[in-house]
Amino acid sequence: MSKFKFRLATLLRLREATRDQRRSELAEAYRVDDVLQKQIEYVGKEMDWLMHRYRKAAGPGIVNVDSLVDAGRYELMLRSQQNQLGRQREDVCEEIERRRESLLVADRDVRVLEKLRQKQSQRYLSEQNRQEIKLLDETAQRRVVLEEVR
Repeated sequence: MSKFKFRLATLLRLREATRDQRRSELAEAYRVDDVLQKQIEYVGKEMDWLMHRYRKAAGPGIVNVDSLVDAGRYELMLRSQQNQLGRQREDVCEEIERRRESLLVADRDVRVLEKLRQKQSQRYLSEQNRQEIKLLDETAQRRVVLEEVR
């Protein structure tokens, strides 16, 4: 009895490789998003620290104008950085969604071929069983004929 061979095995391997590539691309986008999120958190902590410094510098007593001006500049830079990181994160979120959909398509393509392979394998096994039963029936008929002849 010959072994089942899926004729589209090469295509299936190519589609699996494509699916795996899409998975790694999606994972990379998630890593970028994670890095951006950590940067946003860091800038937020810096803003909190700066606000604390503002309150302390503007408190009662001698006011150091140079330190307030420097803090103002630093605040502008932090706000600009927050805005830029926010835009980058939005772009990355859109890219994540595109990559997720691409992975879904690649996964569906693999599942279609796997289902086809399964159906063809079942059909092959059914045909093999049918052939084997036919052979056994023929053998049984020959024995009956040989015994009748004796």
